[in-house]
Amino acid sequence: MSAIISIKNLNKIYDGGFQALKDINLDIEQGEIIALLGPNGAGKTTLISTICGIVTPTDGSITVAGYDIQKDYRQARSMIGLVPQELTIETFETVNNVLEFSRGLFGKKKDPMHIEKVLKSLSLWEKKDNKLVTLSGGMKRRVLIGKALAHEPDILFLDEPTAGVDVELRKEMWETIRELKDSGVTVILTTHYIDEAEEMADRIGVINRGEIILVDEKDALIQKMGEKYLILYLTEKLSEIPASLSQYNLQLADDGMQLKYSYDVQQEDTGITALLDEIEAANIHYRDLATKQSSLEEIFVNLVRK
Repeated sequence: MSAIISIKNLNKIYDGGFQALKDINLDIEQGEIIALLGPNGAGKTTLISTICGIVTPTDGSITVAGYDIQKDYRQARSMIGLVPQELTIETFETVNNVLEFSRGLFGKKKDPMHIEKVLKSLSLWEKKDNKLVTLSGGMKRRVLIGKALAHEPDILFLDEPTAGVDVELRKEMWETIRELKDSGVTVILTTHYIDEAEEMADRIGVINRGEIILVDEKDALIQKMGEKYLILYLTEKLSEIPASLSQYNLQLADDGMQLKYSYDVQQEDTGITALLDEIEAANIHYRDLATKQSSLEEIFVNLVRK
């Protein structure tokens, strides 16, 4: 795959000296889903707004399919659909009119068939003649997605797309996003829901205090940065870890009924065989054992903390 968005040495410093983005370098590949994770105030929305030409960068460059977002704004912006966090939509307009108007803003000819397809994919077709003021918050958020898709963009930005949306609707929206990816649309989403990134994304980017800490494929990130645990389920409660096992990274859990051993999966010798021999020698008995990989959420929390 080739990069459809290329960001080089991007900085944004607001009046007063606050630096919202610090030397951002990122290539986003055509047809991928990339999730940007970060705490509140990390710079996620500022980054999206800058790529979309809403916020002017202090320095650095952004190209969209080769078009410079500042010099070739119209060409670059026509390729982008943006779903913002805020529910900024025309309250007394109908759902259908909102999408048609948005399509017209980008100079596209009327296409009722495309509008119908978008509305049906978002389960909004039956609400097409309803005024937005009558819709629930979740439906209004779906209208925002429809509005962003009305002009058939190649790139879709979703800024917290499922905030305040119930679990069932979130899963429906995930399926819609997958279908968009399958059709060739590049999707960039920010989210507070780690499970959403884990479920949807090909790559994960972590941003904190305006800096991209890392970007990697989801599975590779979990493999490289995650810890793995061996959990021993004991037959009898253990009050403390014997001195003979002090060389191992052991923790007592579940009120002394579990022993947890953390190890690096990248190392050739994990130490598990030697540990089990030492546990047997210490006359500690267990009824079962299992391994557990640390989750993306644990990795994210550790990265931001560091």
